[in-house]
Parts: sequence; structure tokens; C-alpha cells
Amino acid sequence: MRRLKPLYPGKLLVLLLVVCLPLLATTAVRSESGESSLGYQFTALAAPVIAPDFTLDDMDTKPHALHDYRGKVVLINFWATWCPPCRKEMPALEALYQKLGGESFAVLAVNQWEDADHVFAYTGDLNVFPTFPILFDPESTISEQYGVKGLPTSFLIDKKGQLVYRAVGGRDFDHPQVEQLIRELLAEK
Repeated sequence: MRRLKPLYPGKLLVLLLVVCLPLLATTAVRSESGESSLGYQFTALAAPVIAPDFTLDDMDTKPHALHDYRGKVVLINFWATWCPPCRKEMPALEALYQKLGGESFAVLAVNQWEDADHVFAYTGDLNVFPTFPILFDPESTISEQYGVKGLPTSFLIDKKGQLVYRAVGGRDFDHPQVEQLIRELLAEK
């Protein structure tokens, strides 16, 4: 039986560099080319369920109650500034809101664990300031009611106030298929 020679730390490092450098280079090229790593698919829930109601304050301490949005299609996005995919999806979320927002469609961005001053500073650094409500869930109570296991997580609520779609992970909200899905919900009676 032939015995393998042990790899010494120097040889192991060279082997790791040979294997890992091409992967890192591919990731860097993707980032520089602007290729998005965000998905765009939403998963339909097996059966629509009434969305848990909540009331949360925005940056100006104005309360927003979910039941006040009944009759609209609502996209709820659970996020935080320290979450890289959350940060990456924010401009596309604003673009979607600019395109579809109004009487029939609303976006509610529910921030987790952070205070208004911190979030205001973050949004001030964005190329486009979000015009949809940013709400605060400082104890993550609402995200627990929605079964959020990781950030970002988004939900689509139909006009009847039912949770109908979910997306876990960053999304390209400005993707045509996301817009089409929302337009289909808007067309429902």
C-alpha cells in the first residue's frame, strides 16, 4: 500500500492559492462588470394567509399600520443597513416604487434592530433617497411574526391583505418579471 506524503503548510498554502485565485478573480470581474448577483424570483405560498397586522413608526415617528394599506398590493421588505444584499437591493426597490407606487401599490421597508439616525445616515449616502416608508422594528417582533429567518426577506401582500409570495435573499426589484408579478396582483379584483 502506497502512503501519501503529508502536505506541509507552505505546500498547502500554494495549493489553496491555485484553487481559490481563479474563483476570486471571477467574482471580482463580475462585480466590476456590474453583473447583479441578486435574484428576481418570488415563491408563491402554498395557500394565501392573512398577513399579520402591525403598526410601526417611520423615521419621523409617524405610525404606519398595515391594515391602512388594505386594498393595495404591498411589498414588505425586512432589511438592515449591515446586510450587504439589503444594501444592494435598495436602489432597485426605489426604482420599482417610482414605477408602480401610488394609489394601488405600496412598499414598506421594515428595518431590523437599528435606530432612525443610523438609517437616515445610511440612506443619505445612497444615490437615490428612498421615498417609500422605512419603518422600524427595533426588537424584531414583526419579523418573528412573519417567520423571517434571514435578511433580506420580502413578502407580497395582495389587495385582500393576504400573504401570497415570499422571497428570501436579495432581489433585483427592478427586474421585468418582478414588475409583471406585481401588475398581475394589481389586476386582481
